Amino acid sequence: MDKPNQQAATPVNLPPLAQLIAQYGLLDDATLAQAVSDSVAANIPLISHLVSSQLLTAHELAKLQSQHLKLPIYELTDAQLELVDGIGDDKLFVQHHALPLSCEANTLRLAVSDATDQRTLHAIRFHTRLMVQPVLVEEDKLAALLGTHYLGMEIALPDDEPDDTPLPTNDTPTVRFVQKLLTDAIRLRASDIHFEPYESSYRIRFRIDGVMQVVQNPPKSLAPKIASYLKVLAQLDIAERRRSQDGRLKFPSPDGSAVNFRISTLPTLYGEKIVLRLLDMNHALINLDKLGMSDVQMAQFRHAITKPQGLILITGPTGSGKTVSLYTALNLLNSPEINILSCEDPVEIYLSGINQVNINPKIQLDFADVLRAFLRQDPDVIMVGEIRDGETAKIATAAAQTGHLVLSTLHTNSAAAAITRLSSMGVPSFHLAGSLSLIIAQRLARRLCDACKQAVQIPQSVLVQAGFQPEEIAQAQVLYEPAGCHKCKDGHLGRVGIFEFLPISPAIASLILTNASEERIEAANFCQNHSLKRAGIAKVLNGEISLSEMHRVLGQT
Repeated sequence: MDKPNQQAATPVNLPPLAQLIAQYGLLDDATLAQAVSDSVAANIPLISHLVSSQLLTAHELAKLQSQHLKLPIYELTDAQLELVDGIGDDKLFVQHHALPLSCEANTLRLAVSDATDQRTLHAIRFHTRLMVQPVLVEEDKLAALLGTHYLGMEIALPDDEPDDTPLPTNDTPTVRFVQKLLTDAIRLRASDIHFEPYESSYRIRFRIDGVMQVVQNPPKSLAPKIASYLKVLAQLDIAERRRSQDGRLKFPSPDGSAVNFRISTLPTLYGEKIVLRLLDMNHALINLDKLGMSDVQMAQFRHAITKPQGLILITGPTGSGKTVSLYTALNLLNSPEINILSCEDPVEIYLSGINQVNINPKIQLDFADVLRAFLRQDPDVIMVGEIRDGETAKIATAAAQTGHLVLSTLHTNSAAAAITRLSSMGVPSFHLAGSLSLIIAQRLARRLCDACKQAVQIPQSVLVQAGFQPEEIAQAQVLYEPAGCHKCKDGHLGRVGIFEFLPISPAIASLILTNASEERIEAANFCQNHSLKRAGIAKVLNGEISLSEMHRVLGQT
């Protein structure tokens, strides 16, 4: 740890730990001030926020305090821990993020990760009537043991409670645990939260930038309590554990806004697996130039969405960002002069000015039914969340030929494969040639963090095997790989799209009319436009993504 900067001014209105961080120059003033504000808004300790947001590591913070306060770092493990009973309410220690280790001669040894927080020491001294000796431990180890020993407390949800009874509002540890988990997921930009019960364990994972990461391993006994709490928040049936359920819930974000979560429950061998998907409107609607399209692709996209009619399809696997691309288009089109209707299963992004409909198969309200109703609503633009069957495909292509702009998605691996898929659904080739305007295949890759990405030299043989052309190899003297810093997660910060465009030109339309193969359509298209692989290589050369990330997203061939 470097020596403190004696010349640096330390704002006195910051909490002691923040003042210490500023004194040693570990974070810049703006980042530190924002971290303090966010931790207050989320009602969590500053040190918990710093670690969970990867601004600083638990070891860095412990080492900082150890050096400044002359306290040794105690290696706290579950095996060494013997909780002291009868000295205070368990909630007292959970609330103050501290763990009682032992009590001898009227002195309580108290494990804390923020030894600068005198308010915690005074509060516990007041409530226990004991002298308090702080023992410095690393934040991640303390948080894990607090969860293990205190989050097993019961939530008052009796088995015979009526389905419509609201969850008790008392401040239980399980409720606080879930609330902090959701807050962390929002702050870490997670797209999904997975709650997974197994035979003798319970695992919670976040999907961050497309990659699953284990964040908690709470006691197995906590699984049904968490499931019940989440189901009540989403107004699901807490007594139903044999069938899957779907719903929505809202949770306040630390910045004061509300984040929508889509919830899905699934009965497994060892309990209900629950997946929450974050539907953050503020992050979902982004500018067109931030999606990752090239200048040529953006021009093609703008041209297609400003046509008065035609079918625009976006293809790719689940989680490839298709919905965000669709809503980026709708946001560009959204104006009082245009009547826009959308149907999804379910609606993921709420957008004022657009008439949105949730598909509900339970009442026989499917995509085809809604599409037929849309055509009687004087639409200009129609968005269909996904084309799943032949009837929907036929109505969508017919609508695109009769004065409507239609946007939708398909699950195919390439742009040309969408034509084959629609043909297999029973749409005649002359309808496809006359209705299709643009097909886009897309993937999402993790973007390299500009603050820490490091230059590497990659052998020419590796580049040739990866598909680089000779002229591209000449440009690839220096490529970049992830490193990792306090601003990012493992060297990556956010995601960027990789796009393959297939505009339906007269030449492509002629091939569709003759039922040409995917290979022939791709060959004709790639004379003018880039494939997914070529688009991925371009992003590697630009330093946006790493070669290893391109392989992860697009495969090795």
